[in-house]
Parts: sequence; structure tokens; C-alpha cells
Amino acid sequence: MKPSSDLPTVQAVKAGISHSKRPLIVIYFALCLDAVGISLVFPILPDLLAEVTQGGNVAFYIGIMTSLYAVMQFIFAPVLGALSDNLGRRPVLLVSLAGATINYAIMAFAPHLWMLLLGRLIAGLTSANAAVASAYITDISAENIRARRFGLMNAMFGAGFIVGPILGGVLGDYWVRLPFIAAAVLNGYIFLLAFFILPETHQKTGLKIAFSTLNPIAPLRWMFSMSGLLPIVLVFFLLSGTGEAYGTCWALWGADTFQWNGLWIGLSLGMFGIFQTLVQAFLPAPTTRFLGERGAVIAGIFCACLALVIMAFARQGWIIFTIMPIFALAGIGIPAFQALATRKVDAARQGQLQGVLTSAVSLATIIGPLAFSAFYMLVQKTWPGAIWFSVVALYVLAIPLVVFSTRKPPARTKTETA
Repeated sequence: MKPSSDLPTVQAVKAGISHSKRPLIVIYFALCLDAVGISLVFPILPDLLAEVTQGGNVAFYIGIMTSLYAVMQFIFAPVLGALSDNLGRRPVLLVSLAGATINYAIMAFAPHLWMLLLGRLIAGLTSANAAVASAYITDISAENIRARRFGLMNAMFGAGFIVGPILGGVLGDYWVRLPFIAAAVLNGYIFLLAFFILPETHQKTGLKIAFSTLNPIAPLRWMFSMSGLLPIVLVFFLLSGTGEAYGTCWALWGADTFQWNGLWIGLSLGMFGIFQTLVQAFLPAPTTRFLGERGAVIAGIFCACLALVIMAFARQGWIIFTIMPIFALAGIGIPAFQALATRKVDAARQGQLQGVLTSAVSLATIIGPLAFSAFYMLVQKTWPGAIWFSVVALYVLAIPLVVFSTRKPPARTKTETA
């Protein structure tokens, strides 16, 4: 790692941010390439597991791999978020990117299932990208522009999901291992980008890290002590749970219902990424001003449920492409919720907060894939589209929490540093 004396000081980065957006651009670009690496494996993961396990029904294996990753993320994301508060954002982000690179390299050449699982363990252990990137953006952003910047962050992640699935579908039709090689190369490039360009933006405390900081349960206990934070985390938990249905079942459902190959699965995910990017880039701020946090999230839930019901009954593939604009509107309220959460704690705890949010999301990622894959196995032969009604049920559960958590304007608490 570069000596800290060669890097811009934390004060210089923050003082010059109004004149230079370079650190922000690097973070956005890194998140975009990270999303490409993640999403390009979606169309061909069922084929890879079928090759390795020599089995026909791989839905539950997909659920296990996704949940295993999430278990490690659930344990270590709060730890890495807290470490970023103590050691700085940059070193933790570099470790995370290195872990992702190793994971994809293992998956590219693994001949056995246990090796694939080992790769997911490594990736989950180091998966602090989103938490540390969010804390990084918080470091260099005033409160009144955080919602817009979080929206752009999600938009860049969505942009990666445009390219990734299409690239994965095309490469996977040539060789099922090729997308994993591409993912390893992309993550290696992100690591080098961050290593040579990204400055530190958080003042290191220089204090000895207490054992309680390394306890993954401690940040969750801290969450319960924060007034008004728990309902927001629960909303993230439920909305993240809905997203696991797509990563777990989309490729299987597309093949079973429409006989899609890797290319068409990639194109469908890429089309969703296009509209997701447009929505996240342009709509969160005006929608929140017009409807408020509550209205924005409820409107997004309504659009998601409408699209999911249509998907459940669709019998022709072109229908899915026509409802993508409605489907993408589900994400308009998430940036507003992210900005609301950052106002609950002070600047010194932003890494810990983002680690807690990532941990809550990971908890949903542990439960979601196993539940959705098990349910899909039950309905696969009779009505694959029924999987989307289970997602609607989670959205319905989220509505009361959205109403509760947005009933009052967000405000700082005096106990947030306790």
C-alpha cells in the first residue's frame, strides 16, 4: 500500500471536494465495475452448478451458495465497517476488492462444489464494498446532497447490471467458465484503480481497537439503542429480501417459462439494468420532494407489485421486456431511506452505521435465497411464475414499517454517540 504521506490528507480531500470530484468518480466507477463482475455470472450460474454437481435441479444449490456468502457478510460487514472508522476507508476497501478477485478466480477453475463454496466464503468474508463505499460518500458529502449522491451510487451499480448480464450471457454461451475469468479480471482492475488513485477521506482514530468493535453482534445491539433507526433497518431487510428472489430464481424461471438461453437471460437482466439506472439517476430526488420518503417508497412498492403480478401470469417473453419501466420504479425510495439513515448518527459512526445496514441486508440474503429456492422447487413443475407472489407478500409486509418510520421528520438524537 502507498505510504500515507504520499496520499492527500483527509482534510485536503474534504476541503477540495467542491473543486474536484475525482474521489467520487473513482468510487462510482469502482461500484459500476463491481456490479459488472457480480451480475455477469447470473445467467450461467445454473449451468456451472449443473456441470459441477452432475445434477439437473440446481435451484437449492444456488440458494446455498448465495446464503453462504451472506452468512459471512452478515458476520464481517459490521466488523469491517467499524474497522473503516478506526483504520480508514481505503485499506478496508482494498482488502474487500482483493477478496472478490480471489473468489472469482477460484470459481473460474473449481472442479468441485466445495471449491465453489470456498470461493463464496472468501468473498463473503471480505465483502465490505457497499458499506465502505457508502461511508466514503458520506465522508465527502454534505447532508443536503447525500440523497442525490446515494441515488447516483445506485445508478452506477445499476449501470453495471446493464453490461454484466449481457456480457455473461454471451461469454457463457461460449464457455461456462469464461464469465468468471472476466469477473476476476474486472475486480483485479478495480483493486489496482483503488490502490493507485483513491485517497483516504476518514480521519484515523489511532486508538486501539477494542474487542467489542470486532464483535458482529455489538453493532446490532447499538442499532437497537438508536431511536428511530430500527424501523428503517427492517425496511432495508424486507426490501433486500425481495431482491434475493431475482438473483436466485430469475435465470431458472426464464429458462423454465420461456426457454431462454444465457443470452436472453442476460438481455432481460440488462434491460432491467437500463431502466434501473435511469430511475436511480434522475427520479429519487424529485420523487422524494414531491411525495416525501413515505410516498416515494410506497409508490415504488406499488409499481413492483404490479410488475410482479404480470410476470407471474406471463406466458410470452416479450411481455417481460415491456413491463421493465414499471418494474424499475420499485427502487425510487431506497436512496431517500439511505439518506435518512445517515442523519441518525454523527460522522464518526458512519462506517459502523453502513456496516449495520449491510449486515441487516445480509441477514435477508441468508434467509431469502434458501426460502425462495425451496419454494421454487415446489412450484417449478406446475407454475414457475408463482415465485413472484411470494415477493409481493414481502412488499406488503414492508408497507406498515414504511409508514411508521416516515411518520415524523428525521432528527438527530443526543444518544447517537452512546
